[in-house]
Amino acid sequence: MRETTGVRKKLRLRPVRPSGWWFDGLLLAALVGLTVALATDHLFGLDRGVADWAEEHRPTVARWAAMILNYLGQGTPLTLLAAGLGVVVAVRLRSVRPVLPPVVAFVLTYLTIGPLKVWTARPAPSASVREPFLPPDQTLPLFQHDLPVRFAQSYPSGHVANAIVWYGMLALLLAPLLGTLGRAVPPRLVAVVRVVPPLVVLCTTIYLGWHWLTDSVAGLLLGLLLDRLLHRVPWNDLPLPGALRKWDRPFISAP
Repeated sequence: MRETTGVRKKLRLRPVRPSGWWFDGLLLAALVGLTVALATDHLFGLDRGVADWAEEHRPTVARWAAMILNYLGQGTPLTLLAAGLGVVVAVRLRSVRPVLPPVVAFVLTYLTIGPLKVWTARPAPSASVREPFLPPDQTLPLFQHDLPVRFAQSYPSGHVANAIVWYGMLALLLAPLLGTLGRAVPPRLVAVVRVVPPLVVLCTTIYLGWHWLTDSVAGLLLGLLLDRLLHRVPWNDLPLPGALRKWDRPFISAP
């Protein structure tokens, strides 16, 4: 019997900026530290002060403008948009690989953001003026598991975390999409796509009183951490089943 051997290409993580794992550790440490601070009843004064200021400076026009802009952070439309973009790139390149980033991003966000919200069980600032109509001081603490789940999912902000992850995915797929059209993506456009929408979502979420300041900061830290993990994945080199060899072309330019 003749034996055949193959050499599997060694997987190498893609570079991110700042490089190295120290920044990931810093993001994780900051998220843990922030959670511990809130769990021990710290930073409540800061949260309350920002929420009260926003409520006092929220005229109707500004509120409606913020609500419209906040739609930039809707997780489901962003997921579908990234998945659709991945499919379009996959068809144009005849490669299944562009579909992988949105799928992995969905699984990663599903397994992190939602469970953290349920575990920390924190009400939103609006919980004192809407159902369940809590006393203002009771809207601040974490771990209020006696409340129904739908009233205690404020920490961390899913809008902010999702915006960072999904606009990162859109930026990742935008270059190969335009590449199939013979066009290059200006680096500034990639930076705008990755930075501006998440910042808009962060600011409007706090301004509208839908999340505490620390909720949005936690969403920012978590989103950046997940984004870095996803951008490290060597999407071009991941092993695929033999049945997909005809759809195995790379789609990301080498760094």
